[in-house]
Parts: sequence; structure tokens; C-alpha cells
Amino acid sequence: MTTGSRRKIVLLGMMTKIPVAGAVWGTMHYMVGLRRLGYDPYYVEAHARTPSMLMQHESDDGSALAAAYIDGVMRHFDMQDRWAYHALHDDGRVYGMSDTALNDLYRDAALIINYHGGTVPLPEHTATNRLVYLETDPVDTEIEVHEGRQETIDFLAQHCAFYTWGLNYGQPDCRVPFPKPFDFKPMPPIVVSDLWDSAPTDRCRRFTTIGNWRQQWREVTFQGEVYHWSKHFEFLKFIDLPRRTDQPFELALASYEPEDRRMLEEQGWIVSEASAVSSDLDAYRRFVADSRGEFTVAKDQNVRLRSGWFSERSAQYLAAGRPVITQETGFSNVLPAGTGLFGFSTMEEILAAVHAINDDYAGHCRRAREIAREWFEYDRVLPQMLSDLGV
Repeated sequence: MTTGSRRKIVLLGMMTKIPVAGAVWGTMHYMVGLRRLGYDPYYVEAHARTPSMLMQHESDDGSALAAAYIDGVMRHFDMQDRWAYHALHDDGRVYGMSDTALNDLYRDAALIINYHGGTVPLPEHTATNRLVYLETDPVDTEIEVHEGRQETIDFLAQHCAFYTWGLNYGQPDCRVPFPKPFDFKPMPPIVVSDLWDSAPTDRCRRFTTIGNWRQQWREVTFQGEVYHWSKHFEFLKFIDLPRRTDQPFELALASYEPEDRRMLEEQGWIVSEASAVSSDLDAYRRFVADSRGEFTVAKDQNVRLRSGWFSERSAQYLAAGRPVITQETGFSNVLPAGTGLFGFSTMEEILAAVHAINDDYAGHCRRAREIAREWFEYDRVLPQMLSDLGV
């Protein structure tokens, strides 16, 4: 890995494939964090996926819509001259900069980070041996390597280093197969905490979360067992939670049917539309700030296989000084749970966490903010990665 004068870092992302505020904030934390550390970050999309969530009709110019979306996000963070959209799903046109400038950027960059691991590498990504794999959703890739899927092995082999949000890797209770010969290093999602600073107010009465209810795909089978991706399977295990306490809970949901909403509301959940908060960066941040804290579950894959996965959304709640109660994935083997952050496996553990938070709300808010700064802050997490990579 090169050192010295090269300070440009490329983040290969997927914002136009997943144009929801939580994911966009997660992406831009890396961009803002790298800039604050003195690097010269650039955001590039070259994933060859149609931006279908931005399109209302098949005849829409998806490439133009995607470029406009990225431009709007980057302007929000005063980075309007630091992006490119390579429309590989269509005519291959490059938006935001010229083809030549993009190729020069790849050549000169100290690192090219494959965020989400969502971009199939091009020759220009791998030519300098500086392509880094940053996995945000562990389990399926590791299982594919374990089972010898050559396509996945060849894909990973094009990277020079490997990082994962699977924080429990290496712990005795982690059942995710370690993807030899690739040396995956656990690294938490990052936040830029001062972007989330907000004091609790009288509006902070509900524990909330934001996400999809049903996602009936990406199931994996490992050692004869099926592991689910959709979170509704885990919510259903705790469906009567609102009936067990006076504390209100709100789910801002997408991907649900009317009968799902009726069932949830009959059980006492407050259900709102995720699109009302997830389509706008500032609305999303206000929703988090107006929450008492986060209550959420994790995917079955991460729960039973104990990957240690931790959500960038939960890190954002912590950065805002809002306590988090989230389903245990093994993350508490690494992160300090018990004050401000709680992992649960049973209903009794949820109720105990709610009681503890409400008994000393100010103290748990303060500790939540401390955890964000100690474990997720960009200037704690990124320098270690960059040092490892010799940048």
C-alpha cells in the first residue's frame, strides 16, 4: 500500500440503488469523516444496477435521475464537485466528471473502498491493488466462500483488504464461517456525532425505529438450516411488547401490507410510513431526535449465527444521544452494553431495559452519546483502518 502525497480516496457506493435517508447518512459519514481527517474523498457509483427506486416509469431516464439525486446529496454536504455516476446499466455514460477524469481518479487514489461490497470490480478499480472490501451485511458472502462458490471467491480476490460490520468475528460464539483465505477485520459503522447533536425534549416519548417489515428474499441455508433476511420474523417474536408496558413504540415502516399494519396496531404498535422520514435527510434526523430512543430487532441471520452485526441506524441514534435497545447479535461481546445501549434476547430483557432507561433517562442519553464517540466516531474508527492500510 502506498504512502506519502497521495490523499485521494474513492468511496464506491450505492445511494441511488438504496435512496433512503438512513443509508445515505451512513454513506456520507464516511465522506465527511475522510474530509475532516484531511483526505480528499470522492463518491463514485459504478455498480451497474438500475436506479429503479428513483424511477416511476420504465421510460424514465434513470441515469439522469440518479445523477441528479447524487448531486443533491453531495451539495447538501458541500461536496458537489466530488462525485461521479457511471451508468453501466445503460449506455456507460459518466455523469459528474469526464471519463478521463474518473480514470485519472482511480489511478491516483490512495484507496478505493468498495462500500457494501456492492460494486463488481472493474479493471480500473483493481489495477493499482488498492481496492478495499467494506462489508455492511455479513453472513451470505462468508457462507458462499465456505461452500466454495467460485464466483464469490473470485470477486473477493480482487480486493487487497477486508473489513466487516460483523463485530463478533473471532469470538467463540460466532457461528459465521470465517472466509479463509480472506482476512476479514471487524470494524463498526461510523458516525460524525456533531451532525446529530440534539437535546431531548418533551416530544421524545416514543421508542422508534425505521425499516422494512417484509423482505422475502436473501434467505441463506447453512448446515441444513434456513436463516431469514426479513426482520418481520423477529418482530413477531415480541409482537405483544406494547401490551406489556405503558411505554409507546412506533415503527416507521416500508414493505408491508394493509393486514400487517392492522395486526401491528391491534397489538398496540404505532405504525407510520417510512417514506415520510426516509426520503429526506433532515426529516430523518428530526425523527431520530424526536425519539425517546430506538427499539429494534435484527435479522435472523445475524441473531442465530451471532455475527455481531450492528446497524448504522442504531449508531445514529446513539450519536443523537438516544438510548438503543436492539436484538442481540453478539455485538455486546465487543460493545459496552448495559447503559445507554442494551442488547436483548428475551421479552424480560426488553422490559428491564425500558424500565432502566425511563428510571434515569438523562443518564442513559448521556451514556448513549459517550458510546457513539468512544466506539463509532469517525476519528476513532477510520484512522485505525487507514493506518492498517498504510495510508
